[in-house]
Amino acid sequence: MGKKKKNKNRKKKVNPKRERYAKFRKDKPSTMNFSSPDLTPEQQKQKQIDEGSIDRFLKFSKNRPTKEISERKMKSKR
Repeated sequence: MGKKKKNKNRKKKVNPKRERYAKFRKDKPSTMNFSSPDLTPEQQKQKQIDEGSIDRFLKFSKNRPTKEISERKMKSKR
């Protein structure tokens, strides 16, 4: 019951379906080239204001519990 040795010289089995549809596969680039467009000073200022307001909203808006949960807590405190 020892380990079975693999033959490293043996050719890999070819999948016929993969061979048949290989012509339809497109080569995808490994890295994406992304460059943001150049913004005018007005647009940069507006972007900064928007990001600031979003950050402020996320910082101060807490996920409040639902009404039912808060009522249940108030009843249990009595």
